[in-house]
Amino acid sequence: MFKTLLADFRIIFERDPAARNWLEVLTCYPGLQALVFHRVAHSLYSLKLPFFPRFISHIGRFLTGIEIHPGAVIGEGVFIDHGMGVVIGETAIVGNYCLIYQGVTLGGTGKESGKRHPTLGDNVVIGGGAKVLGNINIGSNVRIGASSVVLRDVPSDCTVVGIPGRVVYRSGVKVNPLEHGSLPDSEAKVIRALVDRIDALEEQLESLQGKLSQSVLVKSHAAPSLSHPDHSLQDRAIQAFLDSSEI
Repeated sequence: MFKTLLADFRIIFERDPAARNWLEVLTCYPGLQALVFHRVAHSLYSLKLPFFPRFISHIGRFLTGIEIHPGAVIGEGVFIDHGMGVVIGETAIVGNYCLIYQGVTLGGTGKESGKRHPTLGDNVVIGGGAKVLGNINIGSNVRIGASSVVLRDVPSDCTVVGIPGRVVYRSGVKVNPLEHGSLPDSEAKVIRALVDRIDALEEQLESLQGKLSQSVLVKSHAAPSLSHPDHSLQDRAIQAFLDSSEI
């Protein structure tokens, strides 16, 4: 357990630019403190001791604002940044070196028994306020956007955003976990495409209106000549008829 706690401590300096010294991290980082409480509570929970694991978990929740059930399995090097409002359910499994932000819930979807909480792979990043619910599998190197609601399995090396969460990016390249703020905005792309399409249709409509106006103008000029034929032609035709009748 000491090795795991040491990995939890070291990862903070790698992923938080605000971490300046070890004393500040030990005393002022509730995410690390919550993990310390959880490691102890989980050890007792594994021994099937009653009451004490939940009581230790409750103390950790009271002091840090982070609620982790003692039955949850959390890998090493996990960083819960800020952490207020984070909830991790009893059968949740969190892989190594995951990054979890404030307000995240790894919860269930009902009162079913057995495995009812998510399983996260390694190097998963979950943005603030995101909800990952149910007995689903989140692959390694997945990024989940802030406030997303994920209800289905997600393959590895993907980016998920939206309500409900949907995959908007797939890649086999490992990403920097601190770049979670540069997630693609799929809704903005769709709106932009619709606006571009409307602009193109308006241009086509203006072109058709211009052609129609020209056609109407040409017809309006040609109409008088059709309604008033050349009288000189008529006069010559009449004179020719008269000449022929005299013969």
